[in-house]
Amino acid sequence: MVLFTSKRTSVVAALLASTLALAACGSNGEGSGGEAEAGTIVVSGKEYTEQIIMTNLLAEYLDANTDLDVEVKGALGGVFVLQEAMLKGDIDAYVEYTGTGYLNVLDEEYEPGFDPDELFEETREGYLDEFNINWLQPLGFNNTYALTMRTDQAEELGIETASDLVDHADDLLFGSDAEFFERGDGYDALLDAYGYDFKDTVTIDPDLMYSALKDSEMDVITGYTTDPRIPEYDLKPLVDDLNFFPPYHAAVIIRQEVLDANPGLEDTINELSESGVFTDESVSELNGRVSTDGERESDVAIEFLKEHDLID
Repeated sequence: MVLFTSKRTSVVAALLASTLALAACGSNGEGSGGEAEAGTIVVSGKEYTEQIIMTNLLAEYLDANTDLDVEVKGALGGVFVLQEAMLKGDIDAYVEYTGTGYLNVLDEEYEPGFDPDELFEETREGYLDEFNINWLQPLGFNNTYALTMRTDQAEELGIETASDLVDHADDLLFGSDAEFFERGDGYDALLDAYGYDFKDTVTIDPDLMYSALKDSEMDVITGYTTDPRIPEYDLKPLVDDLNFFPPYHAAVIIRQEVLDANPGLEDTINELSESGVFTDESVSELNGRVSTDGERESDVAIEFLKEHDLID
């Protein structure tokens, strides 16, 4: 289903019109499929707010800054659907996260303390070797777990990093979802890594954690660094100074055949990273404009690009 076949067609309209769902089928992991056609690119992404914003953003950026005909196949599904689509050559590029690629696609194991830069390089090399898919420069934001507190309480106690929390944990109530307490790499491993001894723990629905923290019903939760409720509720993610949680640095991934067929494209996309405008805070704000304020993902993406002179 062709959603965007001409630069005269709106990227926004194409993305909003998308109801496509690809079936995951047929690849032995021997590299992305088919010859790439010079002058065209198919952009895609996952189904949730942040990914829909990034799909719009990447498509609009490429449409404005290259001579490519940009086609959008938006909100296709999860990582495995997108990976199969890449291998078949049905899509060419989307924004992925290092932890997802390393753990889920390459099926590697993460050990706490693994340097994020090394993890990125191993992920990049693994994708090139196994799939002929290239990871371009990280965009600048990391959508991972972070121990999160109320900003005023963290400042009062002088807590900036997860290690700073150790001396205060016995007075604090820790909350997270049931899965985190049950996982082998979850709560017990966190205690082993940092040496915490919390006053007590609470199992809570992840959608309720942020408001419970805001209302002082607990003191520390496992938040996500780009969740819009962090700035909305004046919460503070602590620096994971021991690299306990896997990093989920976002980057554009693209079939190498497409880069080979379109000289200069890699440099153009990397200018998004070099702009320095993508941070945990800025992406959290974009997510909040959609999930909290009710704006459209496409409008938010276009306004952000224009605000930072990335498109006219």
